[in-house]
Amino acid sequence: MDTPTTDAMGAGEPEQGGVIPGVAGPSYSLWRMPCDSMPVLISVPHAGRCYPPEVLSALRDSDEAQLRLEDRYIDLIAKPVAAETQTSLMVAEAPRAMIDLNRSVEDIDWGMVRGASMRPVRHSLANRRSRNGLGLVPRRIPGMGEIWRRPLDKAQLENWIAGIYTPYHAALGRELERLRDRWGVALLVDLHSMPPLRKNHPQDRPAEFVIGDRFGASCDPGLVDLAIRYLANQGRRVAHNRPYSGGYVLDRYGQTTRGIHALQIEVCRSTYLDARLDQPSARAGAIVKLLGGLVRMLGTEVGSMGRGERMAQAAE
Repeated sequence: MDTPTTDAMGAGEPEQGGVIPGVAGPSYSLWRMPCDSMPVLISVPHAGRCYPPEVLSALRDSDEAQLRLEDRYIDLIAKPVAAETQTSLMVAEAPRAMIDLNRSVEDIDWGMVRGASMRPVRHSLANRRSRNGLGLVPRRIPGMGEIWRRPLDKAQLENWIAGIYTPYHAALGRELERLRDRWGVALLVDLHSMPPLRKNHPQDRPAEFVIGDRFGASCDPGLVDLAIRYLANQGRRVAHNRPYSGGYVLDRYGQTTRGIHALQIEVCRSTYLDARLDQPSARAGAIVKLLGGLVRMLGTEVGSMGRGERMAQAAE
């Protein structure tokens, strides 16, 4: 499946910001739809493939690490979905191996950082993922073990945070606020992909899609129910919050009392990639069509929520 051009995105050249240390390329791209047809922003934090040479050489098995850490080519699904629905889109260009944008900046395994004084391990939500090897900078992958040949330098980590993490979240926050100011409400669709879920028994048919809303904390339940029913009505197997309920992005941006809603969509890689889960397959077009319909339906519903809020405010 071809990547849409910027003309196909309908918004001209994207805003690009941040910098990936080691390649001097932008760490994110943001397409804003000029007509603001819907108060929806699609974000893709884990599909970046711009690897500095020194990062590839520092990985023990760079090919396997890329295959396991990336939400493989889910950006090639997101771009035509955004183009067809005229929805704003933010894509991380930096790879997850360098910085996981779906983690708190405090979620660091300081044992993998050279030149940093060891900080006390607090058993809290802030660092629970780093304790499992998948913190702000991934350290271990199940079945692979340690992914780095050597520790990171503290200065290197600080440069990665300054060039990749901080600009991405600043731009994401600004765009959500812009949509919210324009419509009175906004929806963030944080798009990810997942490896095929394990079967619990031989006849089990695991979910192909998982909708996450932090167990009701990040999104209006009516929107979540709409998404689940839409996918089920299309004959797709869908789960809610298990095994993926969303991460830091939903925790940070899902502010329903302010009219900003956030949900995570996990797409099984077998639905759009080849048998090795490596390259896009002929099935990718069907997933673009499916998610395009979902985003369009959610956008219409969110837009009506915003209009209702504004009318209520005008009557006061």
